[in-house]
Amino acid sequence: MRTDAANPRRAWQAWVMAAQINPSILSADFARLADEAKAVEGADWLHVDVMDNHFVPNLTLGVPVVESLARATDTPLDCHLMIEAPDRWAPQYVEAGASSVTFHVEAAAAPVRLAREIRAKGARASMALNPATPIEPYEDLLPELDMLLIMTVEPGFGGQAFLDIMLPKIRRTRELISKHGLQLWLQVDGGVSASTIERCADAGADVFVAGSAVYGAEDPAEAVRALRAQAEATTARASWACAH
Repeated sequence: MRTDAANPRRAWQAWVMAAQINPSILSADFARLADEAKAVEGADWLHVDVMDNHFVPNLTLGVPVVESLARATDTPLDCHLMIEAPDRWAPQYVEAGASSVTFHVEAAAAPVRLAREIRAKGARASMALNPATPIEPYEDLLPELDMLLIMTVEPGFGGQAFLDIMLPKIRRTRELISKHGLQLWLQVDGGVSASTIERCADAGADVFVAGSAVYGAEDPAEAVRALRAQAEATTARASWACAH
């Protein structure tokens, strides 16, 4: 899916079967965030990791920075809340300019209510699962979501190695999405690079968060294009996509 620059907050509502690349601002130069955001404006979304040093052992960006980023770029913001009490904070990130908000099921007090509130405010509602969290107990929640995020590293820090043991979980999640006939994006976050993106796409992912693979490249915009081409080529021949 390519975002609609004229109405980025609603672009996600037009479902198109295509790979999305979401550069993670966590790997950017924080002293030049506006410039770093503009450097990847060919991307589908800009992934913003929000950490509170409680849910994960790291502290990053908050509401004021998201407000500033929303003014600095036309790329829709995909905010990933790795925080305690997302039920309290998630709506504030929508109001700050996020077009997509992901909360962790491990931290949410009322995930269905929270997803509905995010949607009611006009953003994409997404739920994340840590590596140790299985998908099966949350199958009934899938219809409430626009996207599900599977962490392929332990959350909290960028630049970690991809966990291959997450591939069966990605496949199982795609099976459940297909079982219920849902139009639901399946995002992976952690260790996504040119050497891992095809495995993720083959397993069923269609949204890819890439940090170091994009911002560590000499040309971040070209890195986005190359990753998208890899993912789209793999998706085109993947059994799950053919059956979708």
